[in-house]
Amino acid sequence: MQPDWYPAWREEAFEQLTAKNARLAKDFRLGSWSHYDYDLTAGKLLFSDQSGVKVVSEIQIAGSTSAKAGNWLWAWANSNWPSEFTTDAQSARSFGQKHGIGELTQDYVKDDDLNALGWELTSAVTRICKACGAYRSPPDDGVGLYLILKTISWAS
Repeated sequence: MQPDWYPAWREEAFEQLTAKNARLAKDFRLGSWSHYDYDLTAGKLLFSDQSGVKVVSEIQIAGSTSAKAGNWLWAWANSNWPSEFTTDAQSARSFGQKHGIGELTQDYVKDDDLNALGWELTSAVTRICKACGAYRSPPDDGVGLYLILKTISWAS
């Protein structure tokens, strides 16, 4: 269930996110830091090396993939996440409801390529909410967490 324009729109969103993330990799060396932590009390993602925190980003949670379950779970459908950090995902859900896009309104979305699905759905959230980029935590036990980067800056 989706309008005819949605596949091209989602592909454009993915291309836009790819460009945004490439800029973040260049400007903030995302992808090269030895360590990351997310702090859901503060709503921040912190990138660091052995000398300390170097880059700070305000975040929202888009959703997660599970190899065991074989699906994507939207952040708004996961009661484990604080609601204040799922508002962008909720905006994507509202967009999906307005335009009749099933994958944005279903709690779970199944696909054979969960990594691609995760990035595609995260790119939709990034586009809808005009975020500056996104980050996926390295999969842990087959679970990938997809985060929306709202702001990003060098640590002071």
